[in-house]
Parts: sequence; C-alpha cells; structure tokens
Amino acid sequence: MLTLQSDLHGNHLLSALPYDEWQALAPHLELVRLRAEQLLYDSGQRIHHVYFPTTAVISILYMMENGGSVEVAAVGREGMTGVPVLTGGEAMPNRVQVQYAGFAYRMSAQALRLHFARSECMQRLMLLYMHALLTEIAQMAACNRHHSLNKQLCRWLLIEVDRVDSYELAVTQQLISEMLGVRREGVTEAAGKLHREGLILHSRGHIRVLDRNGLEASACECYGLVKREFDRLLPHRHRPALPAAGTFGRPEDEAICRLNPLHSPSL
Repeated sequence: MLTLQSDLHGNHLLSALPYDEWQALAPHLELVRLRAEQLLYDSGQRIHHVYFPTTAVISILYMMENGGSVEVAAVGREGMTGVPVLTGGEAMPNRVQVQYAGFAYRMSAQALRLHFARSECMQRLMLLYMHALLTEIAQMAACNRHHSLNKQLCRWLLIEVDRVDSYELAVTQQLISEMLGVRREGVTEAAGKLHREGLILHSRGHIRVLDRNGLEASACECYGLVKREFDRLLPHRHRPALPAAGTFGRPEDEAICRLNPLHSPSL
C-alpha cells in the first residue's frame, strides 16, 4: 500500500492522476520486485493482476507455433500491463514477460475494473494509453516486416533507452534476437556495425549508447512515430515531479483528465 503521494511518481500513468483518484487507488497498490525473465502472463492465461512498472521493463511477446517469439511492445514506467481487463477481456492473447528486473506496482484486476467503471478520469487516461499502445504494436508489426535489421536494432535500442531511462543497457545478443525475432548472428553483425560507427559501445552482455542523435538518424521512422504519439496523447507522462501536498485539484494538475480522446480532432 502507498503512503506518500511522491511514491506514485515512479509510474507516469499513476502520477497523472489527481489526488482524489490517488486516494482511491493507493490501498490497492502493492510495490513488488520483478525478476528478469519472470513470466507475468502466458498466452491465454487469465489476468489476475495488472502491473504499473516503475523501474522494471516488461515485454509483450507474440509466440509462434515453432517456439519463436517477437516483441510487439515494451512497457516501462510510461504504462501498464493487463490492458485487456479494461476492454472486457479476462485473458492475455500474448506472453508478457519481464525484460529488465526492477520494481512495479501490482493491483488486482478486479480492483482496477471497479475503479475504471466508476472514474471518468481513469477512463480517459486509460483510453489515451491504450490508443498509444495500439499504435506501438501496429508500428512494430510494420517495422518487423519492412525495415532492415540494422534499422530495427536502432529503433529497439532507442525504445529501451527511453524505458530504462539510461544509456547503459544490460542486454545480451540472445535477448535482442528473441525480441526482434531474428537470428543471433544477424544481431551480432548489426551491433558490430553500430559499434564501428561509434554509435554504441558493445561488449558481452552490455551496450552503452554513445551517440543518441546518430542512432535516431540511423533508425527507421517507427521510433519517432511512436514517440510522438505517446507525447501527443499523454503529454504529462514526463512531468518532473508531483505537486506538493495540498496542491492537487488545481486545474493544471488535472489537465490530462480533461482530455477526451473521443472528441480529439486528430483521433
């Protein structure tokens, strides 16, 4: 259970809620440590809990009959897992697995459903997030089909940097190959090329991004498109700090709850 308003700042969706919404959710939120490669839901499994990451990064994976996999979205502090519980579903169509160990707030699916049904603010916020997430999933599908592995790797590294909030990534070539759904040898070649160009420093189990601008220039348009959509739909997700106690409820603090995706001219 949360006891301080500042505790919510670790997750951008939770930090976007006004004080009265925070008070309603806080008793149902439990801070948990997630292990790398921990399976949260398997394909077809009933969703009992949802997770709001703070420092962990969680992968949504599409599993193939031959045992192969490809990541269709990465969820970090900007979002949540278990979205189907808000759309009438009870099970995950995909595998959801922890990519980077860290912390997340866990909440029962039932509690979230009840709060979602009662709160117009929560409905608007979650509809905006779902729209952004669907954009990411659709764009990743197009990217995996039409863009070169080099461009996909640049896009993937940029997304990971944003999710982890660090230019230091503890990743292996095997992990990257599983996320991109390609052979490990291809990742080795693509990472070596970026290393030689001075964009990354690549060593065993570790990648350091040296030139973000260069990486963005080498990536396909998919990274920029998804990032712009998240920034457009959820402009308060990078708010630097929560308001001090007693300042919630001002119009500017609840701006995101006034956004109505059903009336947005660009949706």
